[in-house]
Amino acid sequence: MKIFVDADACPVVGIVEELAKKYTIPVTLLCDTNHVISSDYSEVIVVGAGADAVDYKLISICHKGDMVVSQDYGVAAMALGKGAYAIHQSGKWYTNENIDQMLMERHLNKKARRASQKNHLKGPKKRTAEDDEYFRESFEKMILKVMERE
Repeated sequence: MKIFVDADACPVVGIVEELAKKYTIPVTLLCDTNHVISSDYSEVIVVGAGADAVDYKLISICHKGDMVVSQDYGVAAMALGKGAYAIHQSGKWYTNENIDQMLMERHLNKKARRASQKNHLKGPKKRTAEDDEYFRESFEKMILKVMERE
């Protein structure tokens, strides 16, 4: 089992590495050339800055039983399709039962933004210590579940 992180602007890299060390799981951080990431623990793969380049690289190297950390529903859907496990930086697990609805909501929201021509979103609210703690607990539960299954 390996952990792959879509690390462009990912706020939970430190938590992922901390738990990976605890359970001695290798981690690969993927980012594009617009982001500079270094790590004493993880392998870092830097890909070109093309649209979705990081996403496609991540999916090309992850396998059944691996874990993927991404806020991108499309990446999560492809990971699930390969038999990997996927988690959002909020701590929400992507599953075969919820991914279709999440993708549909993303599609409908994009259509609504196009129709209203409002492309300037406020963005997510500021991340809190509680958000980090929720992610830590959820991610550790996922690690234990995957270790038990694999």
